[in-house]
Amino acid sequence: MKNSLKVFLPLLLVVLFSGVALASGGGHEVDGGVLMKDFLYRCFNFAITVGILAYFVTKPIRKGLAGRSEGVAEALRNAEKTKAEAEAKFAEYDQKLAKASAEIETIYEDIHREGELEKERILTNARDMASKIIQEAEKTATNEVNKARIELRREATRMAIEIAEDLLKMNFTKDDQSRLVDEYMQKVGELH
Repeated sequence: MKNSLKVFLPLLLVVLFSGVALASGGGHEVDGGVLMKDFLYRCFNFAITVGILAYFVTKPIRKGLAGRSEGVAEALRNAEKTKAEAEAKFAEYDQKLAKASAEIETIYEDIHREGELEKERILTNARDMASKIIQEAEKTATNEVNKARIELRREATRMAIEIAEDLLKMNFTKDDQSRLVDEYMQKVGELH
């Protein structure tokens, strides 16, 4: 309806102005009725021409406008669809980003926790090793002290024997030797 009004309004104005232009024309001394008849005949011809043109031209124009209107509506639908898809993708990526951030935080906490546990394990192992090393050192020290004691005893015994031999050599006489041999023989005889 609006489109028809846009087409017919200018045509009506053209017809009216044509009539005014024709009436204002001077120099013809013709009867007013003939002029009016001619004017009406021309207006009628013009209206028929405009009607025929409007009949044949309005359909393609309407189709074109309708097609354009449908094209714009389709473009709007596509734009809305694309917008909805983009918003869905954005929401999906936003969720993925939030999940990734949460996963990164969880991984960071796990790594931190594992680091603390590893630190405790290392410290525990180090303490155990230190304790074992101390025990081994104590054993080694005890063994070395015992070896040193045994060695000192041997050395003291050897020195005592040497001193006793020296004393015996100095103080032992032939009479002492024969008396010892006699005592030894007597003990051997008692055993048999």
